[in-house]
Amino acid sequence: MALRLGDEAPNFTAETTEGTINFYDYLGDSWGILFSHPKDFTPVCTTELGEVAKLKPEFDKRNVKVLGLSVDELGNHKGWANDIEETQGAKLNFPLISDADHKVSDLYDMIHPNANDTLTVRSVFIIGPDKKVKLIITYPASTGRNFDEILRVIDSLQLTANYSVATPVNWKDGDDVIIAGAVSDEDAKTKFPKGWKAPKPYLRITPQPNK
Repeated sequence: MALRLGDEAPNFTAETTEGTINFYDYLGDSWGILFSHPKDFTPVCTTELGEVAKLKPEFDKRNVKVLGLSVDELGNHKGWANDIEETQGAKLNFPLISDADHKVSDLYDMIHPNANDTLTVRSVFIIGPDKKVKLIITYPASTGRNFDEILRVIDSLQLTANYSVATPVNWKDGDDVIIAGAVSDEDAKTKFPKGWKAPKPYLRITPQPNK
């Protein structure tokens, strides 16, 4: 059965470019991203892995550990890492799982039989420190992911985990947010001392509380 938001992320042990890892041990108390690639030495994946390597300081700043996956053998991963560094100008700086037996792909329902019964689609899972699935995005194999959007979502997830707010359309870190409906106006006076605008009683807009 497919994973849903709020489900516990399945744990696993796998071989990676940085040795054998246990997923839960690797994450520790951090947030995590697990993202899959259809195959080694594919052009779109090469650009994606290079971009994530460049963005690693941004993930580190947010206490997020990144873990990639491809269904090819570990030896291919190492050769591919050289190509990534040569063409993208960034050295692979996070583990890449070798999932030739599809163990992890099956756990996370990354195989899309209607497209190809052996290759993964471009799945993204964001896992919270509680090991629960917080976000799932699935792209077709032909479309590269937008990792600026993934960083934006992480900022929203981390903010809304700590404050009684939601983030509106196209929100970016530092923009105004929406007070959660479960918070009464009376409680909001304490929680949001900067006040709020309410064009409708259910739409209370306030400055981002941790800024």
